[in-house]
This record gives sequence, C-alpha cells and structure tokens, in this order.
Amino acid sequence: MAKYNITEKREKEAAYRSLVNPQLMDELKEKILHVIVMQKKYKDKEYSAKKLAEDLGTNTRYISAVVNVQFHMNYTTFVNKFRIEEAMTIMVDRRYQSLTMEEVSDMVGFSNRQSFYASFYKFMNMTPRDYRMQHFEHHPSEKVKKSKKTRKKENV
Repeated sequence: MAKYNITEKREKEAAYRSLVNPQLMDELKEKILHVIVMQKKYKDKEYSAKKLAEDLGTNTRYISAVVNVQFHMNYTTFVNKFRIEEAMTIMVDRRYQSLTMEEVSDMVGFSNRQSFYASFYKFMNMTPRDYRMQHFEHHPSEKVKKSKKTRKKENV
C-alpha cells in the first residue's frame, strides 16, 4: 500500500458553466475585459461582480462562469490580478517612490493593506516591499534622490 494517499485533482464541473453558450461566453469575456481593464473598474473598491453583471445586463452566475472558464480564476482573483499589476508599476516608478504600501494599496483599489499584501504574495510569491527593494537593487540608477529637507536634517 502506498505511503500517501495521493489522488489526481479533478476540476469540478459546475452546472452553470454549460448554461453559457460559447458565443455568449466570448461576448461577455470581451465586455468584462473592457469594463474591468479599459475602464479601470478594478480600482473601485465597491465594484462587485453584482455591479458588473448589472452594467452588462446579465447575472452574476454568467459573470462567474465566464471568469472561471475564460480566465481560470474567480472574480476576486481576476480583479486583484489587475490591481497587483498596476501596483507593481507604481512601486517601481520614481514619481511614486515616497508612497507607503498602504497608499499604493489604496491607489489600486484594495480596501486594506492586509488584503493587498496577501494578494501580492499570492501572485508574486514575495511581499510588495521585497518586490520594490529587489527592483531597486537591480536598477540602482533609479534610486530616489533625497529631498533637500532630508539632506538638511542629516547635516544637522
């Protein structure tokens, strides 16, 4: 007998997935991407799957089915993916170097720093702070110059 009882992970077949015909699924996929990405609704903390369904004239089961089948994740993970991508861009931009992680988190649509850190770690397998530090270690020319105020304090 085997030491570990390992079974192959089977994908659950949700009944509602077959309710959405392929043509409608493709249409909804494009509409979802347009609203979430192009209109940057991922930045809106209050923008839920229910609100998206209302905006697209459909229901949350269809939204859920499309996101699951087309993007292989749930709605929250889908939205957080775009938030994390934008956060990564902001964190390595010199113009935003003085922002705290909480401020970055707020800018991209997370409701709190803890959910930002958890999502970031889930996608990147490192903390946002580690990501920022790692970027500037590899790109030392992009280090932020100290402000006059900071230099004066150090000289005092």
